[in-house]
Formats: sequence, C-alpha cells, structure tokens
Amino acid sequence: MTRGARDESGVAQVAAPPQQGKPRAPYEDRGAGAPHVSTQGLPGWLDPVIEAAATVRPTQLSRFLPPEDGGGRQSAVLILFGEGPRGPELLLMERAGTLRSHAGQPSFPGGALDPEDGDPHTTGPLRAALREAEEETGLDPSGVQLFGVLPRLYIPVSEFVVTPVLGWWRDPSPVGAVDPAETARVFTVPVADLTDPDHRVMAVHPSGHLGPAFTVESALVWGFTAGVIDRLLHFAGWERPWDRSRQVPLDWRA
Repeated sequence: MTRGARDESGVAQVAAPPQQGKPRAPYEDRGAGAPHVSTQGLPGWLDPVIEAAATVRPTQLSRFLPPEDGGGRQSAVLILFGEGPRGPELLLMERAGTLRSHAGQPSFPGGALDPEDGDPHTTGPLRAALREAEEETGLDPSGVQLFGVLPRLYIPVSEFVVTPVLGWWRDPSPVGAVDPAETARVFTVPVADLTDPDHRVMAVHPSGHLGPAFTVESALVWGFTAGVIDRLLHFAGWERPWDRSRQVPLDWRA
C-alpha cells in the first residue's frame, strides 16, 4: 500500500512530518531471549505510526512529563495494533472497578515495572509491557513484535511514569480477563471507529479539565489512554475533523 492512500478502515497512509526529537533509549537486543524493537516485516499501514514514534517529542504527546528529580513509579503500557475483520485495531481492557488507581477505566494493558524487568531506561519497559499484558489479558507475548517506544509520560494522580511500548500482533492469541479482581473485560477497537468523528467527544472531569475521549465498544475511553490514542492518530495522519464542542461529563469519582 502506498503512502497517501486510504485503506478500507479509513486509515490514511500519510506519515507525520519529521520532528527533531530526543534520541530514544537503546532498546536493542541485550542477550538471548531479551525483548527488543524491530520494524522489519510490518504491514505497510503501520509506517506512519513507526515514523511518528521515532520523531515525536514528549511535549507533543502530553503536558504531563516525568518529574525532573527522577521521582514517580516506573511503569509501561503495551499499545498493541492488530488486524481484525474491519482492518487495523487496538487491544484495550477495562480495569476492575475495585482497583485503587484508575478503577473502571478502559486502558492499555500495562503496569508498574518489577525488579526482574530490568533497567527502566533500556529493556525494562519492554519486558514489563509484555509481562503485564500476559498477566491481565492472557496474551501470548511470543506472537507480539515490538516496533517502537514513545517518550515517557506522567500520570500525576497515580504518580506513574509511563513508557508506552508499541507492538504488532503478528500472531493473534486468545485474550480475556485473567483476574476479575484486576480486569473487568478485554476488547479490541477498530481504528476506523477511533477515527470516526461520531465516536469522538471531549470528556469533562469534575475538576473542569477537558480531554479527548472516544465512545467505542460500549465504553468511554478517556484520560491517559485516550490522550495517547488521540496524539497517535494525529501524528500518524489518521485523524479526521471532529466536533470538539461535544462534551461528556465524567462521574465525580473519576
């Protein structure tokens, strides 16, 4: 598929303009069995995402960046692209309503780094993203090809320093909620639905904060997850014009 074309999902194959970003941490293979990043053999429609990941700056993704003093809890999420009946799709999950942090929210699979995951500045986030995805959704990590890492971001309410790890679901495996105490459900969302203007709204937090959100798969995707998806769609050239005056209030417990 050539750049500038649009596939059946409505995803435009246009790469983001090159930006001068900070060099990425070294995520090369550091030994037998170590996770690593590779862009070889990926479907052509992922090209804009690959380029965006390599060039985007932290401030282009979020105004919340990791504390300069190195504080915060190191964590990682897996942004997993697959290909379903309606074309490109993303894997999401809904967190259990009893969790202390971000209860009931749709999110990417992920969580805090464990000591055995290794260095948070090299391959630690790769291991953590795959490990957490397996623990939460039952995903088989051997079927995932990691192809990019976004700049580290910050979630002030939970003090997580989050490394978003990009993956291609090369060999899909069955997924579902492994532990109901952590995960309410696991689902995929077609990228075509995420880019559909009818599924786009602004979420209004009780504090007055406004942020992009998506009404998909009987869920309201908002907060950190929606913000990252919104920026990925934008810098990959997949975003379609939508009405930002459409607002949805969030529950006061959000």
